[in-house]
Amino acid sequence: MDALDRDEIRKLIVAEIAKTEETIEEYKEMTKPVSPDDAIGRISRMDAINNKSVTEAALREAEQKLRNLQHALNRVGTSDFGICARCKNPIPVGRILIRPQSPYCVRCAQ
Repeated sequence: MDALDRDEIRKLIVAEIAKTEETIEEYKEMTKPVSPDDAIGRISRMDAINNKSVTEAALREAEQKLRNLQHALNRVGTSDFGICARCKNPIPVGRILIRPQSPYCVRCAQ
C-alpha cells in the first residue's frame, strides 16, 4: 500500500468518524427515557419503549464502530495497517475503503 492510498484511507476514516459521531448523538437523543404520558396511551407507550430498546442496540453498535474507526485511524501509518489481524495476509484496498474499521480480510471476517 502506497502513501497515496494511506492518505485517501485516512481521509475516509476521518469522514466516517464524523458521520458516526453524528449518528451516535442522534441515537442518544432517541434513547432518552420514555415518560408515562396519558396522551400517548398504553399500547403506544409500549411501542415507544420497544423502539427505545432497538435504538439502544443501534447506539451500542455505533459506539463500537467509532472505537474501531479510531483504532484504525491510529494504525494507518504503521506497518501492520492493512494486514489481517487473524491470517496476517494483506487486506485488499477495496475492502479497507468499504469497511475501514474492520481489522480482518473478508474470509476471516466471516
